[in-house]
Amino acid sequence: MPLPNILVTGTPGTGKSELCRALETKLGFKWQSVSKIVSDNSFVEEYDEEFECPVLDEDRLLDFLEPIMQQGGNIVEYHSSEFFPERWFAAVYVVRCSTSILYERLQAREYGDRKIKSNMECEIFQIPLDEARDAYRKEIIFELTSDTQEDLEKNVQQVYDWLMEWKKGDASESETND
Repeated sequence: MPLPNILVTGTPGTGKSELCRALETKLGFKWQSVSKIVSDNSFVEEYDEEFECPVLDEDRLLDFLEPIMQQGGNIVEYHSSEFFPERWFAAVYVVRCSTSILYERLQAREYGDRKIKSNMECEIFQIPLDEARDAYRKEIIFELTSDTQEDLEKNVQQVYDWLMEWKKGDASESETND
C-alpha cells in the first residue's frame, strides 16, 4: 500500500511553504508546490490583472498530477483546494494565521495594496477553510495555526502523529483483508 497524499492549503502568507518544507524533511514525502508546477509547465490560461496573478489551467494541472498522486507520499501545496479530487488525499491541512502577522508577511513579500487586501479578506472570511469543508469529508480536514516557530514545530509533529496513526490503521486493514 502506498503512502497517503496530504493537501496543505490556506491563504498566501500563512506558512504553507514553510510547513511543507519541514514535512518533506520529517516525513520523506515529495513536496508538490502547485505554483511551481504551474510556472514550470506553463499551466496558465491568462493573467488576472485585478487579482495580480495567473489563472490556472486546472485540467492540464490535474492531468499532470494524476500519475504522481497514484504513487502516494505527496504533500500538495496550493492556496485553493476545491478542484482537486477528494480521492487523492487522506488528509487536508488548512494553514491559518492571525491577520496582523499575515499583513506583515504579505508586506514583506512586497505585494500591492489590492493583493494584500484581497488576501487579508480571504483569511478573515476563512475562504480556504470553507472551500476545504465544501470539497472534502470533515473527518480528513485539520486546521493549523501558523503564527510562530513554535506553531510550526507543533504542526509538523501533529502531521507526523497523524501519519503514524494512518499507518497503524492501514496495517490493521491489511491484516483484516489477509
